[in-house]
Amino acid sequence: MGGYVSVRGWLEINHEQREPAQRIIDAQGDDLYAGGWAFPNRPFNWSLYLFYGGDIREQGVGWLREQVGVLARMPPVDDDGDMPAGFFLLDHEDGTSWGWTVRDGRVTDGPTPAELRWFAGRP
Repeated sequence: MGGYVSVRGWLEINHEQREPAQRIIDAQGDDLYAGGWAFPNRPFNWSLYLFYGGDIREQGVGWLREQVGVLARMPPVDDDGDMPAGFFLLDHEDGTSWGWTVRDGRVTDGPTPAELRWFAGRP
């Protein structure tokens, strides 16, 4: 049956990447877990943050990681060459936790940073 994983995180993208990001989410979405994605109602200033939050079955973690990977590879839209960047904290109900760091078009798995262990419910 599998357990649940609490996932919360964000991607920092350019405002011009909102529509491509929405298309990726819609194309790779499912009827349940894609509902965890959210854009701000009224974006402001120069960065746009795309958030994810939800409790998903452990079988859905691979699907979400793949979707985050596709979003991470969105090409830059300006001369700065900035690609999406962000962080996701994953916390399994069995007591394990880990993170995904998004940078330079890649998603890197790693241990929960020490300063976030309290948030993942770990000492």
